[in-house]
Amino acid sequence: MNSISVLHIDLFQAGRNASDFYFNTMKNHLVVGHRHIEKPHRHDFYAAVLFTGGTGFHEIDFQKYEVSEGSLFFLSPGQIHSWELSADIEGYIFFCSQEFYEMHYVNQKLRNFPFFGSVSFPRKLQLDTLELKQNIHLFQELEKEYREKNIMKEGLMLSLMSQIFINATRLFSKDFDRVDSSAGLSYFKHYQDFENLIEEHFPDEKSIAYYASLLGISPKHLNRIAQTVVQKTATDVITERVVLEAKRMLMYLDESLVEVAFRLGYEEYSYFVRVFRKNSGMTPTQFIKEYKV
Repeated sequence: MNSISVLHIDLFQAGRNASDFYFNTMKNHLVVGHRHIEKPHRHDFYAAVLFTGGTGFHEIDFQKYEVSEGSLFFLSPGQIHSWELSADIEGYIFFCSQEFYEMHYVNQKLRNFPFFGSVSFPRKLQLDTLELKQNIHLFQELEKEYREKNIMKEGLMLSLMSQIFINATRLFSKDFDRVDSSAGLSYFKHYQDFENLIEEHFPDEKSIAYYASLLGISPKHLNRIAQTVVQKTATDVITERVVLEAKRMLMYLDESLVEVAFRLGYEEYSYFVRVFRKNSGMTPTQFIKEYKV
C-alpha cells in the first residue's frame, strides 16, 4: 500500500519567500499542482476553495462532493482529498497556516470554525447567487492584497479571510439558529467544545458520560446538543471520529488491521470490525480494497 503524500505550502509558492500563505485562481493552481491533485493527498495547512464555473467531484476524507458553480470547500490539515474537475473549471483557492492566522488573532484557532474543526460538519457549502457574489468579491479583494506590496497587507488579508470564515460559519449554522437564536449559539459553542475534547481523547475514551462530565452537563443534554447541531447522537459523533481515523491509518500507515484497532482503543478486533462496518457500510478489509492507492 502506498503512503498518502503530504503537501506543504512552499510546494506551490513558485519562488516566493513567504511560505505561510498562498493564493491562486483555480486555472493557474491546476497548472502549478497538476502532478499532485488528482491522487489522494494531504496538506499540513488550512485551505478554502471557491468554484465559480465548471463541474466535477471533490472527495474529502472518503466522502464525495459534487462540484459546481457556487461550491465552497474548506480543508483542514491531515484530511485526505482528491478531485476530478472539468477542463472549464473556474474559481479561487487559498492556503494558510495556523501561525499566519495567529499573527493578529492570537486567541482564535482556525479549528474553532466548524468546517475546520468538526468532523460532523460537511466540508462544502453550496452558495446561492447573492452569497456567491459576496464571496467572489472577498476572494478577489484577498487576491489583490496578496499580489500587491501595501503597508499592513497581512492585517487586511487576515480581515478578509475572517470575513469569509465568519460568513461561512453563519451559513452552516443558520438552520439551528432560526429555531432559537440564544439556545442555538449556546448549543453551537458546547458542540465545538465537545468535538475539541473528542480530538484529544477519542483513542481512549468513547463514552458519552465521559465527555458530558468534562463539559459539566448530563449525557442526555449532550445528546440533545449533538442532535440539534449536526442531527446525530453524541455516540455517532464519537464513533464517526474514530472510524475516520481508522480509515486514514488504513490508507497511509503500514500496520496490520489488528494494530490499527489496538491503537484506537479496541483490544477485541472483532468488535472494531463491527463498529467500522456499522459506521461505513463495509469492513476494514473491504475499505482497503476499494480505496487502495
